[in-house]
Parts: sequence; structure tokens; C-alpha cells
Amino acid sequence: MTRAGRRLQRGRPAAACHGSSAGGVGAADYSWSMPDSQQSRPSAATSSPNVRTAAISESVHALAAARQRELGRPLVVLDLGGGTGGLAVPLALAGHHVHVLDPSPDALASLQRRAREHGLGVAQEAGTGSVAAAQGDADTLQDVEAVRELVGGRPIDLICCHEVLEWADDPAGTLRAIARILPPGGALSLVTSGRLAAVLGRVLAGRFAQAHRALTSRDGRWGEADPMPRRFDTAALTELLTSCGFAIEDVHGARIFADLVPSAYVDSDADRRALLELEAAASAHPDYPLLAQLGAAMHIVARRRS
Repeated sequence: MTRAGRRLQRGRPAAACHGSSAGGVGAADYSWSMPDSQQSRPSAATSSPNVRTAAISESVHALAAARQRELGRPLVVLDLGGGTGGLAVPLALAGHHVHVLDPSPDALASLQRRAREHGLGVAQEAGTGSVAAAQGDADTLQDVEAVRELVGGRPIDLICCHEVLEWADDPAGTLRAIARILPPGGALSLVTSGRLAAVLGRVLAGRFAQAHRALTSRDGRWGEADPMPRRFDTAALTELLTSCGFAIEDVHGARIFADLVPSAYVDSDADRRALLELEAAASAHPDYPLLAQLGAAMHIVARRRS
């Protein structure tokens, strides 16, 4: 492990992985590490789309491709809370150099195994992508020199911060730290949990008091047993990003319907692709913007202002 990697280990260890289940993880168990069921994206050898992750994955790959055309070279990507590499490995297979920062040593070990299975190494060789892993959390980002050493002193072209911000002790501080390490023009892909999806989910579960609390509480939580530390509203989050030095390029909802549909209804490739097409149409429909706000996840693409 590099000196930077050792320095990055000072962050809070992951006591537990956080997921979408209703129990087991309290608000104090903040961790960036996501279970593989939430992180995994289809690999190059997989034709069946994952309805929970495919839309965001496609958006990130389109963003990376556009940034690569701007720069004329593969990207240096920092994947915060990248866990087992569900996003990092496909980006590396596309030729980019991805550095995953996650507090869970178990998740990082799984990432390294996945990378080896796909023939990816940590060396940034010409013509091939790479994946490197370091242990750390939101506090790690405050050490600009350690992050610079982690990426080999190269400018970071894209930061992926997916389902991380809601688990950070200080979301605003985390975004300010991201702004400090991202050069002007650098891209940020931010995915967070949305409030309205939690309200709808509680209503459909018959938990009306919890739905009311999720709708009106400052943090978007439906109660003390809610495993999510906080949820965000689109307007408040875009305002926060702007105040931290970012220019918003795109905002759209994700998993508008996917988390509500029983798995038995999407047990074929045709069903999954039809649902993904519906999700894509709903997330960007000009006449029904409320649909996008009903997504279980909110995806924001932003650029660091000069």
C-alpha cells in the first residue's frame, strides 16, 4: 500500500454497510460502503440490465465519454464510496483510471478481486484502464495533499459521489472538500436519496404518520427507525452545490418506478428494458417534472466553476 493509502486509512472504519432495508443500521453508523445489490452495474459481458442502476450507469458513462472528448484522453476518476467496484470496474474497462475511496476493507477486497477477474491492474498504462483502491471516508477529503498523492498527482477529471452524501456527517463540508480537490471544469456526478420517494413508499406501506413525518421533517426521515440519516430536496441540494462553487448541468430522478415494481413483473430482459425506457421517459418528460422528483434517487451532474 502506498504512503497515501496508509494516510487515507485514518478515516472512520465502516461498522456496517448501509442499504435500503428498514432495519439494522442507525443514523450513527455512517458508512460509504454500499451492498453489492445497490452498487452493481452490468459488466461488458452482461446483457441483462439492472433496473435499479442501469439509468445512472448509462448517464455516468455518457458523462465520462463527453469529458474524454473534451480532454482528448482517458479520465482520472475518483469514486467516493465506490464499494465493490460496481461503477469503477466498468469505467476502467472503458479505458479510464479509477481510484476508489471507501471505508470498508471488505468492500475494497471485493473490488480488487473483481478488477483482477476483468484483467484490470493498478498501473496506469497507455491504452488500458486501471482501478486502484484506498481506505478512507468523508474526512479523508479534507487532506488535499493525501488525495493528490492517491491519484498520482494528476488532476481529477470526474468525481462520482453516489449515495454517499446522505451518510456524511457534514454534507456541506463534504461538497466543499470535493470542490477543493476538483479543478475548474471538472465534473461531479452526485446521486442522493430523494424525500418524496420515501413519502410515497411509507404511504404504500400503510404508514401514514411516518409518511407525514418524512414529508415535513427537516432531514426527510420518517422516524427514529429510519435507516437513512437524511434525504434531500432538489432545490435545496442544487442551491448548496451552487454555493460550493458548482454549476449545475443536469438534474433528473432515477428509480422512479423500479423500487415500486414487484420483481416478478420484471423477470425477463424485455420487461426490464421496457421499465428502463419508461424510467427514462418519465425522468425527462417536459410536461410532468414532478415525476422526476418521485425518484428514489436524484442524479445531479455539475461542473466546478472557474
